[in-house]
Amino acid sequence: MNQKKIIYSLVIWTILHLTACQETMVSDTKPYTTAADTFNYLPTSTTGVVISHRYYNLSYNEKYENPEWVAYRLTPSQISRRQQKRPWFKRDPLVKSKSAGYKNYYPNGYEKGHLLPAADRRFSKQAFDETFYTSNVSPMKHEFNGGIWNDLEKQVRYWTKYYGPLYVVTGGVLTPDLHRIGREKVAVPKFFYKIILLKSSKGQYKSIAFLIPQNYKDKDLKKYMVTIDSLEKLTDIDFFPALPDTIEDKLEAVKQTGKWHFVHFKSWHN
Repeated sequence: MNQKKIIYSLVIWTILHLTACQETMVSDTKPYTTAADTFNYLPTSTTGVVISHRYYNLSYNEKYENPEWVAYRLTPSQISRRQQKRPWFKRDPLVKSKSAGYKNYYPNGYEKGHLLPAADRRFSKQAFDETFYTSNVSPMKHEFNGGIWNDLEKQVRYWTKYYGPLYVVTGGVLTPDLHRIGREKVAVPKFFYKIILLKSSKGQYKSIAFLIPQNYKDKDLKKYMVTIDSLEKLTDIDFFPALPDTIEDKLEAVKQTGKWHFVHFKSWHN
């Protein structure tokens, strides 16, 4: 592991440790165990703007007015059918440069697509409301957001219940040629990615990654499986720098490690 990776890992560990310490002082309807208790799952940031909320982390890219990644841990106990009242989308108070306002999306034909799904945080009103910061959304077409992207979110929840706690990293691919919307020139990603990492109780890892275009044609999620290595080249992000290099290299070189059981969901586009 090179010196840059070591330094970055120490910085992120400090952020996670401080966040975990803060969480012990906050009462909630349900105790929350942070990923800092087991594994530093955060990627590198190309901007240095890493924000730690109580229930997820993100790296914000002011140039594109988008998160370059959102990272979170999802456990079976967090998956709930509890109904929460949807709040208004609002700017992230922790982004000093101000995350793009929700009015940029009107009347431009794009939805505020969640990266950390609100459905993953129904177990707590605070957790649910945090997903409505505009630092957690990117412009998505309705057909994408309510179609294959929704299918993938459901698939991740299914895997969480089937396999146990997962680490998820997701975002849009940000490039200079992207279309912009609104007064704040919010970039519209052409592709979105999602990486899922499983760490077993025995300390063994397996992973799977996807890259899906907004203008997708095929509804089969398996068609969009890619290697983590290819996503790193595309985004210039090191997704799991805290992993030992021998494990990281093995996980990132193939489209999936281990077996992942797919199920078919009946979404509106089927």
